[in-house]
Amino acid sequence: MSAPLFLVDELPSGRRFTLAGAEGHHAATVQRLKVGEDLLLSDGRGGTAVAEVAAVGRGSIDVHVLGREFAPPPDPRLVVVQGIAKGDRGELAVQAMTEIGVDEIVPWAASRSVAQWRGDRGVKAREKWVSTTREAAKQARRPWLPVVSGSPDVSTKKVSGLLSAAAAAFVLHEEATDRLSQAKLPDAGEIVLVVGPEGGISDQELGSFVAAGAQPVRLGDSVLRTSTAGMAALAVLSARLERW
Repeated sequence: MSAPLFLVDELPSGRRFTLAGAEGHHAATVQRLKVGEDLLLSDGRGGTAVAEVAAVGRGSIDVHVLGREFAPPPDPRLVVVQGIAKGDRGELAVQAMTEIGVDEIVPWAASRSVAQWRGDRGVKAREKWVSTTREAAKQARRPWLPVVSGSPDVSTKKVSGLLSAAAAAFVLHEEATDRLSQAKLPDAGEIVLVVGPEGGISDQELGSFVAAGAQPVRLGDSVLRTSTAGMAALAVLSARLERW
């Protein structure tokens, strides 16, 4: 089993480091790491440090840093515009997409989104997405934390702007004839993918996205849920871009 990963604000500059706070508690109390076991420290911005547990305290661990590495940011960059979904479907989508390798998630207030992020509720919902990406990135041992955009969400107009500025832009749509597995992909820049909410993407939204330069695509003959469509699309893109 690979060494567990813990997030820190800054990687330690010296050979000794104390992992405290929530991450230290998780390492010492939840995972119950023991002296001599290996772990990874990451700043979520590409930097990682390999370390060995030197001592275990109450809610903290002391480690010896054995080495450091830096992973450059992925290029092309994978951005998913996720239509806000009801219940826990949005969080399920965020978790799976983070584990697969999404680089940015944009919460989209689509016209057919059942759930609406308004006021404090919206702020809390976005924070939950941020927390979900954090935990999923740790599970996947990712050196780069995905970005969750929005304040707390973005409008259709802003999504169109993202699409027009992208190196390649796609909209998952069940009536599309082109397949994502055969679409032309860029060598660099951002690939932006739009995933609709439970009710799908309206004709007006689709028209706006196509006018912004997006290509409607489908994954296959099956119609996937909003909680699984982005995950499946990212798997296709990851394989084609040789991330996998």
